[in-house]
Amino acid sequence: MRAKELRSRRRRRVPNPGARAHRPVGWPVMRTSSLTGARIAVAAAFFAQGFVFISLTTRLPRFLERWGLDEVTLSLLLLMMVLLAGVGSLVAERAARRFGSAGTLRLGLALMVVAVPALTLAPAIGFFVGGVAVYGVALGLVDATTNMQAVDLEHRYGRPILPSSHGYWTTGGISAAVVVLATGHLSPAVGAFVVLVPLVVAFAPFLPHVAPTPVLAPGVPTSGVAAGPTTTPGDAAAQAGALVPWRPIWLVGAGLVVFYMVDTTAATWGPVYLARSFDAPGNLVALATFPYLVTSIVVRLAGGHLVTRFGVATVLRVGAVLACGALALVALAPTWQLAVAGFTVLGAAVALVAPLSFSAAGRIAAGTAGTAEAQAQADRARTDAVIARFNQFNYVGALLGAVLTGLVGADNLRLGFALPAVLVLALVPLAPAFARGTLSRR
Repeated sequence: MRAKELRSRRRRRVPNPGARAHRPVGWPVMRTSSLTGARIAVAAAFFAQGFVFISLTTRLPRFLERWGLDEVTLSLLLLMMVLLAGVGSLVAERAARRFGSAGTLRLGLALMVVAVPALTLAPAIGFFVGGVAVYGVALGLVDATTNMQAVDLEHRYGRPILPSSHGYWTTGGISAAVVVLATGHLSPAVGAFVVLVPLVVAFAPFLPHVAPTPVLAPGVPTSGVAAGPTTTPGDAAAQAGALVPWRPIWLVGAGLVVFYMVDTTAATWGPVYLARSFDAPGNLVALATFPYLVTSIVVRLAGGHLVTRFGVATVLRVGAVLACGALALVALAPTWQLAVAGFTVLGAAVALVAPLSFSAAGRIAAGTAGTAEAQAQADRARTDAVIARFNQFNYVGALLGAVLTGLVGADNLRLGFALPAVLVLALVPLAPAFARGTLSRR
């Protein structure tokens, strides 16, 4: 009797109730093959972003030496880059309405193809500064659109995939750190070859993924989805500010600020710290970044399981306390080997903050986005707009990490690492905000 009932359900295509339990109401379903292709494409985009970013930050000591820059000048350059990344993120919000987040992602990757050779092969300081500026805009475009795509996929899957998606960013960073460790003794011009990665991802015919026309779940009305004088994606995005509960998003955004302050401090100033405070061998300064990324990816790949077992708030609170201790070890380390140990623990401690931030923001936005009658395309545009705005918290944190660390630690970088050691504890009271509407794993 049971087998007969199952066969009958298949013929009638009755959906599995659990498959929609964690998907925003009215959100479209994608076929398994489409989901797989989309996830591969998003993974490739995250990988390219991480590969380029870590390739450049681990070469900062060489750039400082080549152009005779000090910590204050570097802080001002990073300030420019962060501000332009914020501009890029705002552009991504508007461009995604017209061209879609995938098309805008291609644009950001293409700009990286221009920026990386400009700053690594620059014949004069002006070209170097110009390359940093172009890279800043590209950074904002790619940051915003990769997270738009990943949030959209998470809603389609109906379970957390942001931790593993950000794990591909970390994989790209680890790969870049390995390349720098192997080529650190060579000319900085070798860094120009980094451009091959975003070049392949941007112009490969199947990457990044462009979502097909939505296929609504059975029982969801389709009127107004394909045609007719209905709400457009741009209209939905324009209404985001009026309909989204921004207070909980601001709380989660504050956590994202804390994360990027810590992350940028480690990625940007870690190699400089080892080189100047400990006189570590030039080809080993990437060790400030490499173990940080290795422990990050281990935790991110296990992120779904950790969140399911212990809960979002507990995971973030424990991580915040560990991060405080790790940064204190970095700041007080008597040798570069102990500083590297601190960076190693730090990577594991804060690994899940960013993916859980974007996941929470996406849930909050989608939770107000629609009813069963809402247009799936408009709902996605609305969430894209919220994610693009939410991404601005990224650059506030990067500003604190890249600029304030350099300014506070201009005479002694140990002081620069002491600042985030205190501020990271803000994640303890902020942790419950991340758990709003938590997705559970199937």
